[in-house]
Amino acid sequence: MSGALFLADAAATEALGRSLAPVLRAGDVVLLSGGLGLGKTSFARGVLSGLGLAGEAPSPTFAIVQPYAPPEVRVPVLHADLYRIEDAGELDELGLDDALYDSALLVEWPERVPASIWRDPLLLTFALGQTGGQAGGRALTWHASAAWERRWRPI
Repeated sequence: MSGALFLADAAATEALGRSLAPVLRAGDVVLLSGGLGLGKTSFARGVLSGLGLAGEAPSPTFAIVQPYAPPEVRVPVLHADLYRIEDAGELDELGLDDALYDSALLVEWPERVPASIWRDPLLLTFALGQTGGQAGGRALTWHASAAWERRWRPI
């Protein structure tokens, strides 16, 4: 299942992220693709807010992986930014595969490693937007694997 929609601003992007939170569960993989500054971290912040995070969620650009666990969130989450990853072998050191047993993954820059690594992902791709004559904002295209088809529709 695939689709596209227009996000007018960062608030709309975060709101869409919050809409994913109620259905997110351990073992889920959400891949956030797109260039710098296009909404990946805003979407992840919305998800984390929807899971109960009260404070600001920092970008994991320098830490690479930022963990969140109950009670600060309803579901354990690892928010990863793979921008600085140069080889798929580096993922073993991050423990993302093991984390899927009890956590959800929000992964920015998933294209830095082979797509075959991700099991049943929800892929969200952010780009500069122009829809129906609306300039600015972001265009979001999404592809849901079978595991996501009945759980979440970004509309």
